[in-house]
Amino acid sequence: MLVEQKIRAGLFCLSVLIFFLGLPFILSFSLGYKFNRHTFKFTRTGLIVLKTQPPGADIYLDQMPLKEKTPHTINEILPGTYHLRIELEKHYPWLGEVKVEAGKVTRLEKIILFPLRPNVKQLNKERLSLFWVDEEKGAFYYINPENNSIYKSDLEGEHFEPIAELLEIKPAPIKWRLSADREKLLYFNHHQIAVVSLASPNEPSLRELAFIIDYPKQKIVDAYWHSDSYYIILVGDRTIDVLEARPNAPAVTLVNLNLNNTSTFYDMRSDTLYFLDTQKAADGKLYDNLYKLDLNIKTFPLQELLKSKSNE
Repeated sequence: MLVEQKIRAGLFCLSVLIFFLGLPFILSFSLGYKFNRHTFKFTRTGLIVLKTQPPGADIYLDQMPLKEKTPHTINEILPGTYHLRIELEKHYPWLGEVKVEAGKVTRLEKIILFPLRPNVKQLNKERLSLFWVDEEKGAFYYINPENNSIYKSDLEGEHFEPIAELLEIKPAPIKWRLSADREKLLYFNHHQIAVVSLASPNEPSLRELAFIIDYPKQKIVDAYWHSDSYYIILVGDRTIDVLEARPNAPAVTLVNLNLNNTSTFYDMRSDTLYFLDTQKAADGKLYDNLYKLDLNIKTFPLQELLKSKSNE
């Protein structure tokens, strides 16, 4: 009996010793701490939350594979920078470095794994050199350089049909502008503006609209449609003009410029033109300034101005 008591007492003492020795580890794990073999200290850990689209991807942390797949939360990660690789069959892998901080959650919840063979569909049914999209009407417009034709389709490339013919200007156009009503297209080089209609076949009067405006006196820097889809704001290298979108329309000069090839931006929502120009200051030096030209019809009577200028 005495021997058994001694054994029991020894086992009890050993159990108490193991308990107290393991207690720091137990408490550390429960409080989010982990023993760091490099520093020989208990360090608070962090988390990595992973979500991918599509889900079910394999996870490699510092080249070590994990059993779990995405979406997944990697727990008890010591602070530091880790190499993360996410793989899914028939998709491009995602690679990155992840910084884990003590007591914090690192979220990677917007990882997109793109397929190796993406779904690519040809939309045009003719050769083209230029296209633009009309999001409001859900349409693509295409230009065929061989026959100078404009085609139109829906956003899936269906209902592909010719809608207009381009007028030839030389040299080739440098910019293209679609009117706000999506019924007219202007394009220009440095001395010519061409306007063609994109109206539907049941509007023959509009479909016949096609003309060229010559602008030989100065170089065209840029051109914009007014929001009414009838007036054109023309930026030259010496003036800012406005003119009607019709053949032989006279240009009315709104601003005389000192800066050649000025930079401009036109906001069609408010019919406001922003432009740079050089002016001489009180100290006699030339400075570039940013100006705002309000062309809203409510505050700027374009029709009356053009009418008065044409009668002079």
